[in-house]
Amino acid sequence: MQFEAICFDLDGTLLDSLADLAHCTNTILSKRGFPEHPVDAFRYFVGDGAKMLITRALPEEVRKEPLIEKCRQDFETAYLECWDKHTQPYDDIPVLLDELESRKLKLTVLSNKPHKFTLLAVKHLLPNWEFELVLGQREGIPRKPDPAGMIDICEQLKIPAKSFLYLGDTATDMKTATSAGCFPVGVLWGFRPEKELRENGAQAIIKAPLELLDLLD
Repeated sequence: MQFEAICFDLDGTLLDSLADLAHCTNTILSKRGFPEHPVDAFRYFVGDGAKMLITRALPEEVRKEPLIEKCRQDFETAYLECWDKHTQPYDDIPVLLDELESRKLKLTVLSNKPHKFTLLAVKHLLPNWEFELVLGQREGIPRKPDPAGMIDICEQLKIPAKSFLYLGDTATDMKTATSAGCFPVGVLWGFRPEKELRENGAQAIIKAPLELLDLLD
């Protein structure tokens, strides 16, 4: 397959961030007297931005807008202190990025993580590679699965969506890629199962990062 560029989701695709997201959220819950959740539960809490993460983690009976917003603000403050305690690139992601750069493919990131944390994570944990654009959730831009962020990347780089391969680990990612007109590839080392990815538009599934190279050959 011939592509000019790759767009990566961040959490669950490039970075294994689940433990830090879980720890930070559970800290916020515990301080307010709410029950904590096991780390695996966060596989289904994350992926749709910080506000939705907090909403899903809170007990259903207290999910009111003022509390959700206050907890979201607390989360973003706390996350600055704990975002990189355990978060790291998945195995073979560095090798994959090296190979993609050697093939002159343009690399980008589109995440529902708040923009400042997306930039911070890429800068500190993926410093050896040149990403043409790194975009997180920004004010005034609808979060994924709305395709606005992906369309913005295409327009800024002047690359048509059909020339982008989009790599992600959730239904949100597959819907984003499909809506934008990119080629959606689901990854199984992230947070969600194959069934979810296929049902939401994945045109290919890979079990390990270096399998992406087979799709490109």
